[in-house]
Amino acid sequence: MEIRHIRVTGTVQGVFYRASAQSRAVQLGLAGWVRNVADGAVELLAAGEPEAVEELVAWCRRGPEHAVVDELAVRPATEEERSALPEADFEIRR
Repeated sequence: MEIRHIRVTGTVQGVFYRASAQSRAVQLGLAGWVRNVADGAVELLAAGEPEAVEELVAWCRRGPEHAVVDELAVRPATEEERSALPEADFEIRR
C-alpha cells in the first residue's frame, strides 16, 4: 500500500475540487481524505495500490473543470498522518 500527502494550490476552492477528488478517489478504490486549507490550498491524503494513488495524483494536476492548478506538491505520509487514516472511506473533511 502506498500513502501520499498531496497539496494543491491555485484556484482550487469554490470549484468543487473536494467533491470531485473524493469521487475520483472512490472510483480508484482509495482510502483517505480531502480538505480545504485556510491559505486557499486543498490537501489530500490518499492510500491504496500504488498505481491508483499515482492516477489520483495525475488527476490532481488538472482537477475538475473550473479549477486552475498552479502547483502540486506530493510527499510520503508522515507516521501521524498514517495513524489517522480512515480504514476504507475517502472523506471530505472540514
